Amino acid sequence: MKSAYRKLVWFPAALLLLAGALSAQTGAVEGDIKGEDGNLVAKGDCKKGQGACVKLERTDIKGNYMTAADKKGHYFHAGLPLGNYNLTLEIDGKPVDNVKGVRTRLGDPTPVHFDLSIKARKAQAMKKAAETGTITKEQSREMTPEQKAAMEKAMKDRAAAMQKNKALNDAFNAGMDAMKGQQWEQAVEAFNKAAEMDSKQHVIYAQLAESHMGVAAKKTGDEQMGAWTKGLEAYAKAIELKPDDAAYHNNYALALVKAKKLKEAQEELGKAADLDKPNAGRYFYNLGAVLVNTGQTEAACEAFKKGIEADPKYADAHYQLGNCLFARATTTNDGKVIPQPGTRESFEEYLKLKPDGPFAQNAKDMIGVLEATVATEFKNPNAPGQKKSAPKKK
Repeated sequence: MKSAYRKLVWFPAALLLLAGALSAQTGAVEGDIKGEDGNLVAKGDCKKGQGACVKLERTDIKGNYMTAADKKGHYFHAGLPLGNYNLTLEIDGKPVDNVKGVRTRLGDPTPVHFDLSIKARKAQAMKKAAETGTITKEQSREMTPEQKAAMEKAMKDRAAAMQKNKALNDAFNAGMDAMKGQQWEQAVEAFNKAAEMDSKQHVIYAQLAESHMGVAAKKTGDEQMGAWTKGLEAYAKAIELKPDDAAYHNNYALALVKAKKLKEAQEELGKAADLDKPNAGRYFYNLGAVLVNTGQTEAACEAFKKGIEADPKYADAHYQLGNCLFARATTTNDGKVIPQPGTRESFEEYLKLKPDGPFAQNAKDMIGVLEATVATEFKNPNAPGQKKSAPKKK
């Protein structure tokens, strides 16, 4: 009887231990929700389909969950089984944004934020690009069928306007054809002719500027400087006619770099970043790339830093900053490499953001070099006759 009693006591305890182990295998997801105006959204009521709610759909096995934003625009859902989830933000019952491939974890909640203001600015930039026809390859990949149709319509409308003046149209097309063949002098002549017929077309001056820069690339000395000067003047004219075009400011800045006018170039990139905030990091990254190619390492480091400040998740900027800092490493008399602070962290951040990116192996190799450097500096503190040295000033 006594033995049976012990079994009865032990069995519930085992169940409690098992239940504790099972309950521990859960995680949580939380984050802030900002509307298109950049402000935190109002409290949600998922049952009524009002306000902001976040739907969590498990992808590895079936499972659906829902949670609402509180009055501070924050949502939180605990007790989620460990697994992979797709999160969908709904406003008044309509899906407006989503994040896929979220993995829950033990311990601290997994942060997943929604910011509709970024999406709104991106959509506005895409609309503008579609209307003007000045679109990047990245934007082209992200365009919806409606946006592509709008861009095609804008391009057709512009072509129709150009047809009103056949001579102008012929001169412009002749310039474009010459540019494709890198016949820069012929392109300059054609665009100058077009500009004489219509001095209000900003696109003519933008292409004229590119043509002058093409001429400069094949010249040296005073001839090169003369072509640069004309190219910069054409960019300035294009911006005068179209001051809100971020691409013009960006291209103008890159031309200023070639002309060794770094201060003016940074000012133009700042304007481009203000006009097109979602792509601000890219503008400074472009500046850094040009500076690297022209051997201006110090200025390139600063450009990549600004790119990261504008977009902390710009992986390539982190990688290039790592390379830039590594190039500034010093060497002691005994051949040891002393890297600049932040070098390793830059490569690690790139791998965190793009573990399978095109520079991933290079980043790993650079970290390996840094680790090897540290290893060569190791000394056994217990070795006989060895004195501890005071920390060196940094």
